[in-house]
Amino acid sequence: MPTPIPFPEALQRAAADLFSKADLAGDGIALVIDPLIDGISGAQSTSTRSMQQSLAEIVSKSYPRFQLQPFTTETLAREPVVLVGTFTAVNNAGDAKGVRDAYRICLTLADLKSKRVVSKGVARARTEGVDVTPTTYYRDAPMWTKDPATEAYIKVCQGTRLGEPIDPVYLERLNAAALINDGILEYEARRYREALAFYRTARSLPGGDQHRVRVGAYLAASKLGRNEDAVDAFGDLVDGGLASNQLMVKLLFQPGTTQFIANPQITEPYPMWLSQIATRARQKGACIEIVGHTSRTGTQNLNERLSVLRAQYVMELLQAGAPDSRSRMIATGKGFNENLIGTGKDDASDALDRRVEFKVIGC
Repeated sequence: MPTPIPFPEALQRAAADLFSKADLAGDGIALVIDPLIDGISGAQSTSTRSMQQSLAEIVSKSYPRFQLQPFTTETLAREPVVLVGTFTAVNNAGDAKGVRDAYRICLTLADLKSKRVVSKGVARARTEGVDVTPTTYYRDAPMWTKDPATEAYIKVCQGTRLGEPIDPVYLERLNAAALINDGILEYEARRYREALAFYRTARSLPGGDQHRVRVGAYLAASKLGRNEDAVDAFGDLVDGGLASNQLMVKLLFQPGTTQFIANPQITEPYPMWLSQIATRARQKGACIEIVGHTSRTGTQNLNERLSVLRAQYVMELLQAGAPDSRSRMIATGKGFNENLIGTGKDDASDALDRRVEFKVIGC
């Protein structure tokens, strides 16, 4: 098995492989970085942001034939080389159900001129000193779903070999991704009107109807106090999730209980969320399985029981607002068997592991 090394050294090793072995001729090669993400959740974190900054410094200092450019639609029109990267928690021994005790760094260069992957760099890092807390936009996002754009990004990084074509889904969505990134940065700078404008523009582009755009529209409308727009945007999120059978909502509970956390700023929108889920499911005539999940803290039996109790609690809240839906809902729990993050930190970094999932099932 690979031996994890300290995070800064691992990033240096992956970067050295990536840039020194790039199958590209000449100097003055335009390079853009499509922001690095978590390889499972698709979120950006404190660590992926610091990796991006470190990579920019490495390029400037050690690989002058690459000229770093901003990640914009204007730059993309000139067909630069794009760097994509994932940072993924893994069990170093390869046990899929084991504690994720290392991080796998994967870096890839994709040449937009040749439409091919031209270099790869990988390394494995220790967990010490790594902060995988999601950035503000991803922390505030109310739900998570598998999105074709994010899946294509991960595929380009992890699922392609040197010389292979770039995934066409990734290419189709690249211009929209640049605008979405602008929207995320504006949102995190608290410029919510500007953020909303970027999301609306992105959605009008080919490949722009993405989960991140829907999330951004909801978050920006909420921050601007546009309550009706926020309700509509959340309903749009629910419709997208029900259509893809991937509606995973971040309802945060107090540790070891079935009560939501005692933070009104976080829980205030929960009644609206649950109302929209019940309403949209009823409109579609959908039967719903409500699945509780927990993070990896405590025994397996305790967590399986707790996850069921949490799902039942959420089901009761849904049915209180929609009594006619009782025959169309069931509650189950998975404990920590389907963790997305799996680090067991029980904090903001693995909030997705404590999600409630709504699955469309046969009636």
